[in-house]
Amino acid sequence: MTSTAEQPTAGASPIELGRWGEELAVRHLEKTGYVVLSRNWRCRDGELDLVATDRKRLVFCEVKTRSGLGFGTPAEAVNPAKADRIRRLAHQWQHTFMLRWCPVRYDIIAIVARPDARPRVRHIKAAF
Repeated sequence: MTSTAEQPTAGASPIELGRWGEELAVRHLEKTGYVVLSRNWRCRDGELDLVATDRKRLVFCEVKTRSGLGFGTPAEAVNPAKADRIRRLAHQWQHTFMLRWCPVRYDIIAIVARPDARPRVRHIKAAF
């Protein structure tokens, strides 16, 4: 997948890299037919990166972006404790928007940004 957003440089900060990755993830979701409902939704207990729908269910997406694989794959950063936190936040989101009855799925969008090549976007459906 390519993006019209300028790819971050090798010296990009983790925050810049993360923002770029989330924008790329939104474009990927929209290109594949999803409707993004929330971006960076915050409550006192934390933040959800993306909430979307595939018109069958709510999809809570954790976006992980890396500039390389030296610290493992992006998906490996979503450990069991982080997955549990995302589930709790998803329940709060559903309660806030009165959508508790909707079926849900938890996905990871793993992005590896390489300065010398196109970014790799891997959408892992039902990741946890």
